[in-house]
Amino acid sequence: MNKTLPIELAINAIKKQKVRTILTMLAISVGISAVIMVFAAGHGLRGMVSSQLESFGTDIIQIEVKAPNTGKTSSANATSQAQGLVISTFKNKDVEAIKKHPNISYTYGSVMGQEVINYREIIKKFFLMGVGSEMPNVDGTQMELGRFFTNEEEKSLSQVAVLGYGVWQDLFDGEDPIGDSIKIKGKKFKVVGVVEEKGSAFFMSLDDMIYIPLETMQKKLLGTDYISFAVAKMKDGSRAEQTQEDLIMIMREEHDITDPNKDDFSVNTMDEAEEIFDTVIGSITTLLVALVCISLVVGGVGIMNIMYVSVAERTFEIGLRKSLGAKNKDVLRQFLFESIIITLSGGILGVIIGAFLALMVTLVARSYGFEWSYYISFSSIIIAVGFSMLIGLIFGMYPARQAAQLDPITALRKE
Repeated sequence: MNKTLPIELAINAIKKQKVRTILTMLAISVGISAVIMVFAAGHGLRGMVSSQLESFGTDIIQIEVKAPNTGKTSSANATSQAQGLVISTFKNKDVEAIKKHPNISYTYGSVMGQEVINYREIIKKFFLMGVGSEMPNVDGTQMELGRFFTNEEEKSLSQVAVLGYGVWQDLFDGEDPIGDSIKIKGKKFKVVGVVEEKGSAFFMSLDDMIYIPLETMQKKLLGTDYISFAVAKMKDGSRAEQTQEDLIMIMREEHDITDPNKDDFSVNTMDEAEEIFDTVIGSITTLLVALVCISLVVGGVGIMNIMYVSVAERTFEIGLRKSLGAKNKDVLRQFLFESIIITLSGGILGVIIGAFLALMVTLVARSYGFEWSYYISFSSIIIAVGFSMLIGLIFGMYPARQAAQLDPITALRKE
């Protein structure tokens, strides 16, 4: 008997049941397309995070508050702060102590808030960032108009403001704002500059910020004397690890901490931050793929049910083939080929749909200003298509064996 005959019979049987075949393929393709899209989205997110961290530079160190007795990347730390835990031990004097380190060239502390801004008849809420005057030297902030505020203005509690690009457009509609004033909590702040367009970082628009001197925000708007984080620029980025250790010791000395578990701060380098984000993104991608694979297993059960129906409908055909000399292995191969062809076709269709959906996600992300790369990895295609074929093989095997073991006389009587 021709070795290709089981394949030909499988293809002919599939052609006779077009609607059933298409619906089964779609069920498999949904799961496969999700696998492709998850891998692509993970790659795009990883690239976006890397590019945004690189924009800060590898010579940056960030110091931020942390709940004591928790790891800096632990869920306990994140949960504590999300629930409103206020850590007020990070002071301006700590920033001054950090600045004295021989490998630190510039540094600034920061505190964030959200306030309603008044300008003429416009009333709108914006994010406020109280920052030190050295911020442009640390993160390379460039000005679209005017200037950034000075150290003298910060120390004298001057009520001056630098607008983000989006704030400028919203309040002044692109007109020159330098020298004009806006009201924050009823207090007049003179506009001295506009930051050039920055786009978004970590799903937050940097153009919808208003920057004011740190101490002005602390004492005149918030009534506090602490900060949330500080950013420092190193003279030599290759000494990041040693500088990190030194800053930890400086902070412990400033806060009278002898037990590392009692640290109420964390010191992070950009390399470390990238590793953390990469681990988190990788874990999320793995979890999502695992969930999608569960849906593929459900699809495999559907394949098994359909193959059982197919065997029941074609019992006479099977008996006739066996009576004409077909062996058990020929019948087994025919039904296995049917299952594999259907799932493989669904897998290929899923790759195409997944690639298209990943492209849509990329275009949407880029429209919001994110540096999102479009990339479909060869490994994700192999995994998706290979898994679909495996599903067809596993869930098609039992119905195929049932068909192969049918007694030809009993099968012919079925008709």
